Amino acid sequence: MAESTRLVDLVQLRIDEFLAARSTEFEAIAPELVRFTDLASSFLSGGKRFRALFCYWGWQSASGVAQGFDPLPDEAVSADFPGVVLAASALEVFHAAALVHDDIMDNSDTRRGAASAHKRLEAMHTDEGWVGDPARFGESAALLLGDLLLGWSDELFDAGTELLAERSAGRAGRAEFARMRTEVTAGQYLDILEENAWTRQPESEALPRAHRVIVYKSAKYSVEAPLAIGAALGGASLQQLTALREFGLPLGVAYQLRDDLLGVFGDPTVTGKPAGDDLREGKRTVLVALARQKLSSQARTLMDELLGDPELDDQQVGIMRSTLRECGAVDQVERIIDRNVAAAKDALRDAPLAASARDQLLELADTVTRRVY
Repeated sequence: MAESTRLVDLVQLRIDEFLAARSTEFEAIAPELVRFTDLASSFLSGGKRFRALFCYWGWQSASGVAQGFDPLPDEAVSADFPGVVLAASALEVFHAAALVHDDIMDNSDTRRGAASAHKRLEAMHTDEGWVGDPARFGESAALLLGDLLLGWSDELFDAGTELLAERSAGRAGRAEFARMRTEVTAGQYLDILEENAWTRQPESEALPRAHRVIVYKSAKYSVEAPLAIGAALGGASLQQLTALREFGLPLGVAYQLRDDLLGVFGDPTVTGKPAGDDLREGKRTVLVALARQKLSSQARTLMDELLGDPELDDQQVGIMRSTLRECGAVDQVERIIDRNVAAAKDALRDAPLAASARDQLLELADTVTRRVY
């Protein structure tokens, strides 16, 4: 996927340029802010850039049909290309903001193999010997960092749409961007609600509620929305948008289900998170809901007692992992992933999309759902 690799490099370059300009502005306000913007830069360095890739190939899916663009056109070939790259970059800045806030809500100490934002800021407080509560400072400062990144994502996205030849395409892309922000916020709330209110809900609703969280917190936000945003920026027809949504939603579900398995069974050197971290955080995932349906009353009670205990040791994590495997929940999740990937690919078969973009999307479908653990 040489074209995608080049796009990832371009997105990183645009993000770096944007952050350098903002860092200069912040340093002019106060030199103490340099460490704050340096932290923002560290959270926007590297990564797989799946959202940017889906945004770009969504754009190429629509615009490439009529205009015959190369898989990754030079700026001279497509006047809209620079704007689309900025819009794709904005999605990555928005994602960084979401991760900063998510780590606070989940009380996660690590992110991508390093300390999470609030933990880094807490350590700064401790190292400098400041007064007050280091943890409170870390969380408060990280909230501001997440808010700052949200604002910056808007700036980048608007800068991108300003470069488009068709203003109507920019407005359509902006509407999809706004929809994404609303849906992922709703999904995040439903996620933390489920962790706290699950005991007051009927057992029969556990699985559909877990699936609803997946759809709105991750599936739409990670795949469907970036595709729709890119397609809208390319002036997509209703038929094209519908096809991309029918591809993006099941693929997004499969993507998150794979992520849920990684959160329990993933290798920390690969995931950048401690082994079994989702178990300590008490995530009420589809995996957990399926397991609870299969377990005996006694085993289910033990699972409920252990899930969400931040002090779980490696032996307890191992017991829970074995239970999830032996009851058949892991195998069932794998089958659900396969069905969703197949449904996503079927949606592209006769869709009126650029052939080169369709091929790239099919390849991406395998990339995002076959991550190993």
